[in-house]
Amino acid sequence: MYSTTDFRRGLKIELDGTPYEIVEFQHFKPGKGGAMVRTKLRNILNGRVVDNTFRSGEKVGKPDMEQRDMQFLYREGEDLVFMDMVTYEQLHLSEEFTGGKSAFLKDAQECRVLLYNGEPIDIEIPVSLVLEVTQTEPGAKGDTVSNVTKPAVLETGVTVQVPLFVNTGDKIKVDTRTREYLGRE
Repeated sequence: MYSTTDFRRGLKIELDGTPYEIVEFQHFKPGKGGAMVRTKLRNILNGRVVDNTFRSGEKVGKPDMEQRDMQFLYREGEDLVFMDMVTYEQLHLSEEFTGGKSAFLKDAQECRVLLYNGEPIDIEIPVSLVLEVTQTEPGAKGDTVSNVTKPAVLETGVTVQVPLFVNTGDKIKVDTRTREYLGRE
């Protein structure tokens, strides 16, 4: 069980048999009565965000969740196929549960798979990845000073905005949360 004093961003809790992740929380004390904790919770199963208020010291459940290191093998229709690195067991996860993170997966890439009651529900990928640019317009000489960007398709199929001096074949670092260009490698 977790108490409201344990709340932090990213903590996974269980309310009424449903797993939630804390997106935001704020302790406050109204004029009358005890302190309270106002939260925004993301339902891990369907992605909906709800607001909830807890009394200070209130207890909430700990979900039956585990993280396993797995290797992404391939896409099979709308499913992603992962292999457990220890048991070599294969798991199928629907692409819609990943919240767009699956766009950064390459074959044989290692990541963490979040399991709830033994069923895969989400993946965890690194915050930044180095990927190769497979298609972009060639940059013109002398365009390195301006802050103008152009679209570039990466090896996983994701399109990001890059500076004009980036060319096809370059390896670039990308933030997987915001899909922003971070630099050349």
